[in-house]
Amino acid sequence: MPIPQRQYRELYALIAAAKNKREVESLLNDLLTPQELASLAQRWQEIQLLARGIPQREIAAKIGVSISKITRGSHALQYGTGAFKTMLKRMGKRSEK
Repeated sequence: MPIPQRQYRELYALIAAAKNKREVESLLNDLLTPQELASLAQRWQEIQLLARGIPQREIAAKIGVSISKITRGSHALQYGTGAFKTMLKRMGKRSEK
């Protein structure tokens, strides 16, 4: 059953309502399972490595994920909404893409 868009908007508002990193950490720890949180952290690591220009196969070997996952991350970095690039810039991470 598809999730109504309203629920997504409420989730985004919930996360945006956190006032600091500590609140975000607490919220995500309560909201997500440890595996879901680990998956998000791993995805962010993939994006950072891709932005540094590290080859996909090297990333896959380094962090132990499939090439298809790295390719999806690369596609999101290159052709997505631009949020990854914005966040990389905001956090002072180098982006060569």
